[in-house]
Amino acid sequence: MSNPAQDEHSPGRTAPPSSDRRRVAFATVVGTTVEWYDFFVYASAAGLVFGKLFFSGLGANSTLVSFATVGVSFLFRPLGAFLAGHFGDKYGRRVVLVLTLILMGAATTLIGVLPTFDQIGVLAPVLLILLRVLQGVSAGGEWGGAVLMAVEHAPSKRRGLFGASPQIGVPLGLLLASGVLALTSLLVPGQAFLDWGWRIPFLLSVVLILVGHYVRRRVEESPVFREIAERREQTRTPIIQLFRKHAVLVLVAALVFAGNNAVGYMTTGGYIQNYATNPKGPIGLDRGPVLWAVTASAATWLISTWAAGAVSDRIGRRRTYVIGWIAQLAGVAVLFPLVDTGNIVLLALGLIILSVGLGFTYGQQAAFYAELFPASIRFSGVSISYAIGAILGGAFAPTIATALVDATGTSMSVAVYLAGMTVIGLIATLLLRDRSGIPLGPDHEAEQAVSPLRFSKTVS
Repeated sequence: MSNPAQDEHSPGRTAPPSSDRRRVAFATVVGTTVEWYDFFVYASAAGLVFGKLFFSGLGANSTLVSFATVGVSFLFRPLGAFLAGHFGDKYGRRVVLVLTLILMGAATTLIGVLPTFDQIGVLAPVLLILLRVLQGVSAGGEWGGAVLMAVEHAPSKRRGLFGASPQIGVPLGLLLASGVLALTSLLVPGQAFLDWGWRIPFLLSVVLILVGHYVRRRVEESPVFREIAERREQTRTPIIQLFRKHAVLVLVAALVFAGNNAVGYMTTGGYIQNYATNPKGPIGLDRGPVLWAVTASAATWLISTWAAGAVSDRIGRRRTYVIGWIAQLAGVAVLFPLVDTGNIVLLALGLIILSVGLGFTYGQQAAFYAELFPASIRFSGVSISYAIGAILGGAFAPTIATALVDATGTSMSVAVYLAGMTVIGLIATLLLRDRSGIPLGPDHEAEQAVSPLRFSKTVS
């Protein structure tokens, strides 16, 4: 039995004080909330206003192209993941987190002051897409650093709970983005919202960035990376090592996240908001109530994400995932039948039910991913797996859903697509061994390098 007063990373290393762990958990929540607020404000605006303001020259295709710009950022997430993984494994987790936060905030604020298509023509959508690309690069680098700061500071038996800290930043970001947009829509209604009101949530990013930057600068570097740095054991080419030894693992891990991300992007990608409020669509609800319904679902997602992290510490990451995939499949089955009633209460209920499954396929992901990869290439492994999963899952989920409804005339085609992605996530999960509690420090690199793939018995 190990001494609880010592960190499992290294036999002789004293564990970080609980106050430090709480500070890290708080910093990762604040930082990821700010990052994802910025990211989701764009996605919501893409469904509500960008088609009219930046892509109006495309006529009937304006909404489809607007959603496609949401997906464009995902194509650049791997670039952010590659850069953050490389520098995070060589120079530390904290410096990467500060840089990604500044990049995201700058891009979001600049979107808030962009001229529209009517003002500067085709240059407007070009600049919008370029700034969305910068958001994608930032998001690709953000997640890996945040989860490793949380998980590598955590005691081994509470990694799921601590790892859920950056995870809840995603529903918190959605809750904050939807809430601010709903409040802005209420205070600046009608045409005024389209004229200038939509800019307010983007400009608020300046304040959030200052708060997030202050909090993150006060956090100590990950104890695992400090130990690696003291031994001068940083890998020179972590990405090359990752793909040479763990390419299949990266793909399987990516498919786990893809199953969650495709379904989650029905709201985080702005699809439901557009589907429910489109005056030419089958429902035609008012913008404000729909945004409040999404806000309520984000609160549910937050709670279920936190609960999943805690539950995974008790029953294991893999079992928690299986429960989550079943719940997510049930949520997919009831979502559109409830949304298509046109009743705002039932729409909110459908989103809330879906959010339970989304949380239970997300809360444990930080600990699950961190336990899959060796310490020396862990930042690269978790970041790139996450980024590829985002492309395979959420990148073009709103665009695919829009195209499916246009082609089939029914929302059931979207439900079938989402159910298929959920099953893919379940299968990928079953292909991986549960490594809950495995030591994370560099002393245990050989144990960590044993493949967690269930169909492989080789040591990498």
